[in-house]
Amino acid sequence: MELGESTEDVARREILEETGLKVGELNLINVYSGPQHYVKAENGDEFYVVTVAYYTEGFEGELVVDTSESIMFDFFYPDELPENIVKSHRVILDEFLSKHYSYEGQVSR
Repeated sequence: MELGESTEDVARREILEETGLKVGELNLINVYSGPQHYVKAENGDEFYVVTVAYYTEGFEGELVVDTSESIMFDFFYPDELPENIVKSHRVILDEFLSKHYSYEGQVSR
């Protein structure tokens, strides 16, 4: 997060930098923090992660992988999500799907 940025600004900037996509309006899913978000890095650094998760219904551009950040990107239907998703990401996806997604494929509010 840069000085003066909101969490929405950070999300838009990071998505553009890492995927080449410009996103539309961001809608808050939730803020995740607390003891279950403790991390001990390989170098011994210890910290707690705070994740602010959003979803959007609109974007512009084509996916472009920044290989310094990621290996690949793809879009998935909820019933086709890979099994090997990071546990913390699975929690966010499950919350989004249960609160904001209808099975007709429309985002609900």
